[in-house]
Amino acid sequence: MNRELQTEFSRPSSSETIDPAARTEIIVGVLLAMFLAALDQTIVAPALPTIGSSLGNAEYLSWIVTAYLLTATAVTPLYGKLADIRGRRPVIFGAIGIFVVGSIISALAPSMLVLVIGRAIQGIGGGGLGALAMTVIGDVVAPRERGQYQGYISGMWGIASLAGPVVGGFLAHKLHWSMIFWINLPLAALAIVVLNNPLKKLPPVRSDHRLDLPGASLVVLATTSLMLVLTWGGSRFAWTSLPILGLTVVSLVFWVLFGLRIRHCDEPLLPIEVLKNPIVATASASNFFSMGVNLGLSVYIPLYLQGVRHLDPSSAGLSLVPLMGSMVCGAAFSGWMTTRLKHYKRVALTGITIAVLALFALAFWADSFPYLGLEAVLMVAGAGIGTSFPLVVISVQNAVAPANLGVATGAVTFLRALGGAMGVAVLGTVFLSYGLAQNAETAKVLSDLGPQGRSAFATIFLAAAIGLVITNIFLLLMEEKPLRSGHGER
Repeated sequence: MNRELQTEFSRPSSSETIDPAARTEIIVGVLLAMFLAALDQTIVAPALPTIGSSLGNAEYLSWIVTAYLLTATAVTPLYGKLADIRGRRPVIFGAIGIFVVGSIISALAPSMLVLVIGRAIQGIGGGGLGALAMTVIGDVVAPRERGQYQGYISGMWGIASLAGPVVGGFLAHKLHWSMIFWINLPLAALAIVVLNNPLKKLPPVRSDHRLDLPGASLVVLATTSLMLVLTWGGSRFAWTSLPILGLTVVSLVFWVLFGLRIRHCDEPLLPIEVLKNPIVATASASNFFSMGVNLGLSVYIPLYLQGVRHLDPSSAGLSLVPLMGSMVCGAAFSGWMTTRLKHYKRVALTGITIAVLALFALAFWADSFPYLGLEAVLMVAGAGIGTSFPLVVISVQNAVAPANLGVATGAVTFLRALGGAMGVAVLGTVFLSYGLAQNAETAKVLSDLGPQGRSAFATIFLAAAIGLVITNIFLLLMEEKPLRSGHGER
């Protein structure tokens, strides 16, 4: 681990060898690559009912999202080390290639199973694109100048959050759902063209890092078996049935093995010593639940808008813009205020509390709100949820020594992605527990879920509110350590 950090902080010389024009090209290219990964987390949500009607087996709709998140989560920590071993250019092009292959498989999928497999392959590539973009920016931008580029990165994620639902809904409604995957091909080609020559100017990098492939495999196996429990329990099998109990035991075994792995591996997927820091632990736990609510709502609100409020996919995608846009605004405001207030937790605690109240209102009165009223409540919920995201990163980075900055940030990113995958799975369990979308026939009426659908989504909103209550509990437990004013080697 120390070798990794020494390598990271020895790279500023790379930024000195890149001329400004090439640096701009590289940054534009890696941001475009990052956009590919970010877009695919939100673009599929408005198309889910259409996909369920087309392919059947709609009880696995949540897997279209979680398969991507699951594999992306597992491989994210591996790509940085792989780039240290093989160099930036071949690894980032390899990630783009894997992402394109997954997109093609998803677009051509004749069944739900093939689509889920395609999405899992997409996640293997997409998980690397985000990690490698940060690595390459670290290569070409001097440490003292990197802060200004965080705005570009946040802006790219914000654009993807806004564009994904709109583009996904439009393509599914006006053209065909497969277009949400075909659109990745020209974007990937553009990223390769922009990055090809500038990345050649980066000096070659070699190190003796080792990839924790066993650790990544254990995470995938543990999470997959747990998600099967959540998907099948109460719908296909009784909660006390042998298959569900067996899968629960299997998941626990794999989680235990993963815990043993990170304790004894020289370069583990998730460093245990970083998680022993109480601020890192509580902040990561808070982020785990808030991201679970965030991604879960981004998947199931379009289903609510189509199945209960009877909007078409395109309109449902547009209706998600206030939620996602206000979330970006809430995050930007919180980040700005956090560095200016002594008691910086108050912004996020207040924001999350307001979001909890908004979700409780949706749970009890969502169907009573007029359309504009519903959009207003979604905006309030999104802004509140967004306030927690920058607070977590700033608190964690402030709590650790500069030498542990990369490792701590990587741990938070890993758990955030895992929380997103689990959040989608848990809300999917609630959805299925009401007997909805159990087969191809019921998948055809996802556009009119009736009273059962209204009850299901009331419970989903209630579960999301409870998730945010837990988020606030961990924020309260997190020590409010004074923010350091000096940047040093950061």
